[in-house]
Amino acid sequence: MQLVIPPPLELLFDFSALQTDLTECKRPLLPLKNAVKAIYEKQIEQFHNKQNIVHLIKERSQAIDMILSMAWSYYNLGKNAALLAVGGYGRGELHPYSDLDLLLLHDAEHDLEDESAANKEFVDNLQFFIALLWDIGLEIGHSVRTVDECIKEAENDITIISNLMESRLITGDKTLYEQLSWQLSPENIWPTKDFTAAKIREKNKRYLKFNETAYNLEPNIKEGPGGLRDIQIIDWVAKRHFGVESLKDLVGHNFLTPKEYEQLEHGQNFLWKIRFALHVLCNRHEERLLFDYQRKLAQQFAYTDCEGKLAVESFMADYYQNVMELERLNEMLLQYFQEVIIFSDSDAKPVKINRQFINYKGYIAAANQNVFKNYPFALLEIFLLLCQDPELKGVRRSTIRLIRAHGYLIDDSFRKDLRCRTLFMEIIRQPFGITHEMRRMNRYGVLAAYIPVFKQIVGQMQHDLYHAYTVDEHTLKVLRNARRLFVPEHVDELPLASKIAHYLPKPELLFLAALFHDIGKGRGGCHEELGAIDAEQFCQLHDLNLRDTRLVSWLVRNHLVMSMTAQRKDINDPAVINEFALLIGESQYLDYLYMLTVSDIRATSPKVWNSWKDSLLSQLYNFTKIALNKGLENPQQQDECIKDCKTIAQGKLVDNHSSQESITQLWAWLPNEYFFKFQVEEIVWQTQAILDIQKQDPGQMQPSDYFAANTPLILIKPHKERGGTEIFIYTLEVDHLFAMVAATLSQLMLDVTEAKTVTTSNGYTYHTYFVLEGDGSILTDEERIEMIRFSLEEKLSQEKFVFPTLTQRLTRTEKQFSHKTSVHFDEDQENNQTLMTVSASNRPALLSHIGQALIECRVHLDNAKISTFGEKVEDIFIIRDENKQIITDIKKQEAIRRAIIQFVDEME
Repeated sequence: MQLVIPPPLELLFDFSALQTDLTECKRPLLPLKNAVKAIYEKQIEQFHNKQNIVHLIKERSQAIDMILSMAWSYYNLGKNAALLAVGGYGRGELHPYSDLDLLLLHDAEHDLEDESAANKEFVDNLQFFIALLWDIGLEIGHSVRTVDECIKEAENDITIISNLMESRLITGDKTLYEQLSWQLSPENIWPTKDFTAAKIREKNKRYLKFNETAYNLEPNIKEGPGGLRDIQIIDWVAKRHFGVESLKDLVGHNFLTPKEYEQLEHGQNFLWKIRFALHVLCNRHEERLLFDYQRKLAQQFAYTDCEGKLAVESFMADYYQNVMELERLNEMLLQYFQEVIIFSDSDAKPVKINRQFINYKGYIAAANQNVFKNYPFALLEIFLLLCQDPELKGVRRSTIRLIRAHGYLIDDSFRKDLRCRTLFMEIIRQPFGITHEMRRMNRYGVLAAYIPVFKQIVGQMQHDLYHAYTVDEHTLKVLRNARRLFVPEHVDELPLASKIAHYLPKPELLFLAALFHDIGKGRGGCHEELGAIDAEQFCQLHDLNLRDTRLVSWLVRNHLVMSMTAQRKDINDPAVINEFALLIGESQYLDYLYMLTVSDIRATSPKVWNSWKDSLLSQLYNFTKIALNKGLENPQQQDECIKDCKTIAQGKLVDNHSSQESITQLWAWLPNEYFFKFQVEEIVWQTQAILDIQKQDPGQMQPSDYFAANTPLILIKPHKERGGTEIFIYTLEVDHLFAMVAATLSQLMLDVTEAKTVTTSNGYTYHTYFVLEGDGSILTDEERIEMIRFSLEEKLSQEKFVFPTLTQRLTRTEKQFSHKTSVHFDEDQENNQTLMTVSASNRPALLSHIGQALIECRVHLDNAKISTFGEKVEDIFIIRDENKQIITDIKKQEAIRRAIIQFVDEME
C-alpha cells in the first residue's frame, strides 16, 4: 500500500525513500531503526534551534504515524484489524521518550486462540509487528482487543475509558474504529455526569500524593497539581460533555474566554518545552523535575544569576507561577463542570447572603457582574464570608473570573481604604478558615495584590534540601501550623504550645508574624530585617497600636533566634539562658516567639521537625520563663545553679538508699561544670549506676577493678520527654573515645544530636550522647538497644581501636549539593574554653571524621551540638587543648582547621 506523505514531513525525513527501501528489502529492521534515530536527532537539532514546541510535538506524532503505518503495511495486517493511537499519542502529543500507547483492534473472526492456518498467519504477523517496534527503539504500551473487549474493560475503569476516548486511527480497518467510537459515546457508557464525578475524584486523589501543593521542590510536571494532567482533565470532560475536539473549541461554547484559553495554551506550551528538554537531557522518559536537572535546564533556557537569586531559582519561580495559574484555571473550570453537569438537576435557588453576594448551589457568587466595580472592598469581603460560613464549598466559576478581572482595583487607594483594612484584619481574626482563604487569596492573586511585597516570594524556591517548599507555600504552612495550635482536636500534637495558645491574648499578631516572617527573602540583604520593616509598615497602615506593632515587627526580626539558641548553645548553662532572657525581655514575647518558632520549623519540611527539636525548644522556653519570672535584674548565677542541682540530686539518691558519704566521695572527683552541664535526672541516673558497681564490692570505693579489663559501663535509656535516646558511657579516659563512639554510632545508622563529655580528676570520663534513629524517631526497641550496647562495649573494649569502614552512601539529592567546609573559632575566656563551629556538607560519618581530626591535633572535646539544615551542617564543639586549656594560639587553630578540612574532604 502506497502511503500519502504530508509534504512538511519530508523536511524532517525522507519518508518516500524509506517506503521504497521497505518495498525492496526483506528485513525492515535496519531501515526503520535508522529512520527512528534520524527523526530523533533532527528533532533535537530543531529544538536547540528554538523550533516551536507545538510544531515539534505534533511533528513527532505524525512522523511516528508514518513509521507505524509502514510497518503495519509491511506485515499486511490491515484486513479486519486496525491500529489505533490512544492516550497522549492519541491526542497527537509525543515527546522524545513518551510511551507509544497503542490499541491493536481486531474483529471477532481473529480469535487469538484459533490455530487455523489463516488465523495463525495473522497472529504471527501481529507478534512480528510488536517485536519490530521494540527492536527499532520505540517504547510501546499496547493492548490487543476486540471492540467488545474494549467496552468491557472501559466500563469498570475510568483510566481506560479516558484513554480510549482519545483514540485515533493510524491505519487499518476504519469500520472497526467507527464501531468502537460509537460504543464509547456517553449514551452507551459512562454518562457525562458519572464520568465528570469520577475524574474529579481521581484528581483529588492524585493531589494527595503531592501534598495538595504544586510547590514541591522536585515537582512532577505531568502528574503534580497544576501539571499537564490538570489540562488533560479539562480536555477529557469537555470532550465528554460538549463533544469538542480541542480546548480551543470551548471558547465557542462560552466555557472559556479567549484570554483563559491563551493562559491554558501558554501554560501547556511552557510545560511541554520543559518536558521535551527533560527527555533529551535524561535520554529517557522522565517527568520529575529533579534537583539533578533543574540547574542544567535553567542554563539551557538562558536564565542567569542575579542579586539575591540564583538562575535556577528564577527558572523554578517561572515554573511555579505557571503551574499556579494552571491550577487556578483547573479549579475554576472543574467547578463549572460540577455546576452544569453534576448539579444540573438540582432545583436549588440562589440564596441572598448580602447585597454583594449570593449562595448558588453551595458556592458563593457575585450578585451581579458589576459587584467588584461598584464595591471594590468586596474583593476582600468574599473571603471573610467564606471564613464565616463553612458550609460554602467554594467560589463560583463566574465569580473567580470576575475576581481575576478586577484585580487591578487593588491599588494604593484600595489598601488605604478603611473598609478594606478592616476586612483584612477581620479575616486574620476569624476562628476558622484563615488558612483555606489565605491559600485561595494567593491562588487568585489577591494576597500578592493586597500585600505587594508578598508577590516577590510567590513561587520563590530555595535551592537546598532544608526547605521543601517555595517561600509563599512555606509561609502559608507556617500560618496553618500556628492556627492549628488553637484547635482543641490537635492539642496532643504540641501540648505546651496548645497550652500557651489557650491564654494568648491576640492570636492575630502571631498570624501576622507568620505571614511576614520570610517575606524579605529573595531581595538580597538580611531577610529578617527587611521583613520586620515590611511588617511594621503593614501594622501601622492597619491601625494596630504601638505595642502590637512592635511585637509583630520584633517577632519577624527575631524569628530565627530561638531555634538557633536551642540548637547551637548549651541551654543548661545559666549564662546562655540569661542572655536569651535579656533579648526576650518579657514573658508574652517568649510565648509568641515559641509558637512562631515551632510553627516555622514544622513547615520547613516533613523531615525537619522531630522530638529532639521539640524537647530543646520546650526546655529553652521553660528555663527562660523561670528566668523572666525571677527577674532580669536577678539572674541565676552558676554557683547557685550548681548548689541547687547537687542538693536536689543528692536528696533523690539518698531516697534510693545511696549513702551520703559514697555520693560525696564520687562527686569529689567531678568538676563543677558537670553539675550545670547535666540535668538533675541525668546526674541521679549516672551516679546511681556507678554506685551500684561499687556495691558489688563494699570495700572497693572506686570501680577500678571493673574497668581494669577495659570494660566500660554503658547505659542506654529512651527519653520521650527529652526527645531522644540517651547513651551514657563511663570508662577510663582515652583520647580517641569520642571519635570511636561517633564512628560506631554512625555504623549503627544512628544520628547524634548532642554529645557531652566530662573528665574526672582521677582519670575517668563521663560521655553522654543523645541519638535518634536515621528517620528521626526515638530509639525504643529493646532488642535494638541491647545490640547497640553490645556493639559499643565490644568496640570500646578493644586494646587497639580500628575505625570501621563506613559504607553509607549519599542520597541522589545530597550529591547535588556541596558546601565548602569552614572552621571558625571563638575564645570564651570566662569559661576557659574555645568554641569551634564547623560548617560543611551533610555527609554520613561526618562527626566521626571530625573526631579523628581532633585526635590528630591532640584536642580535648567537652561538648558538641549537632545542627543539620538539609544538605548542610553547622556543628558547634567546645574544645580545649591537651592540658585542658583554652586554645588561643593562631597556629594551633590553623592546624585544627586544616586537619578537619582534610578529613572532611576525604569523604567527598
